[in-house]
Amino acid sequence: MNYDYLIVGAGLYGSVFAHEMYKKGRRVRLIDRRQHVAGNIYTEEVEGIQVHRYGAHIFHTSDKTIWDYVNQFAEFNHYINSPVARYKEELYNLPFNMNTFSKMWGVVTPAQAKEKIAEQIADLHIAEPKNLEEQALSLVGRDVYEKLVKGYTEKQWGRDCTELPAFIIKRLPLRFTYDNNYFNDRYQGIPVGGYTIMVEKMLQGIEVTTGVSYREFVTEEERDGRICLKDRDGNTYDKVLYTGMIDEFFDFSLGHLEYRSLRFETEYLGDCDNYQGNAVVNYTEREIPYTRVIEHKHFEFGTQPGTVITREYPAVWKEGEEPYYPINDEKNESLMEKYAELAKAKPYVMFGGRLGQYRYYDMDKVIAQALEAANNAKSTSKDVPS
Repeated sequence: MNYDYLIVGAGLYGSVFAHEMYKKGRRVRLIDRRQHVAGNIYTEEVEGIQVHRYGAHIFHTSDKTIWDYVNQFAEFNHYINSPVARYKEELYNLPFNMNTFSKMWGVVTPAQAKEKIAEQIADLHIAEPKNLEEQALSLVGRDVYEKLVKGYTEKQWGRDCTELPAFIIKRLPLRFTYDNNYFNDRYQGIPVGGYTIMVEKMLQGIEVTTGVSYREFVTEEERDGRICLKDRDGNTYDKVLYTGMIDEFFDFSLGHLEYRSLRFETEYLGDCDNYQGNAVVNYTEREIPYTRVIEHKHFEFGTQPGTVITREYPAVWKEGEEPYYPINDEKNESLMEKYAELAKAKPYVMFGGRLGQYRYYDMDKVIAQALEAANNAKSTSKDVPS
């Protein structure tokens, strides 16, 4: 059988693209090296609780078109992301807002909070920030930086803030209202029943094979001056959408792009119905190795007798481990440009998503880009007339 597209990666980008191509009448097949679909937004039920296996994912967008799109596949609840930061035995609301400042300094009005922050910034006399620490101090002052930024950031990056470039933190939002809603976006929530169900609905009718990598599944052969893509069963493919690591596609021939990784420790607490009172609590001391604890039942306002928690640990990425956050510094950006040049010589391959494009994207931006790619895909005689 000949397919129009082999889609590599069953995450959000690949699944949206697959759905759109299938709607157009294209013959598509989707593979993923993991044993499940949905990529990093995969959720799995444990004791009646939807567990976010690869970290907390809260859908948010200001784009009504994207909001309407995802609501085709799931009913979203009214969850509002309001994380809490824990520094030693002190608890602070995030994002930095009047509740944060009132707890930290005892101020009660926006004018008082602004004056306190301005005084701390002025005392530091930082004209041109030379590193991330100076950049953050020049934006929020010493107290907010020391308690809520420094340790958390150093854990995330595995380096002292004085060793990190200033451009990593371009701004630190300060909100002078008593509002703990982390996102400013109009639309926000989590699919009722989890993200996996949402993605499975996107992929209805589409052939999906999990537990296999691109190199294991398909070979590239040159025939009559063109590349022929053939899988292990003899099926052929006209094009590939590749959402894996672009440097891995080219066998790291120019070197490795760098990432930060994550490690998760998940635990079911059968004798506890409410571990921390909030879905996400950030631990901002560097001495505590994990950056946050997620209590999954709170994403869906759960009333189950037990609870599931996940501790999230930042980690150095090594080949064979899961890459999460691209390190978009000058060195890696230069290397990515070279891989992008190699990609031009592969017109039958499209690279998309966080790993294929070496960019961190929020979920709504991933969907928007996948829809744009699908809309730009050249029409064929196999399309279903509209």
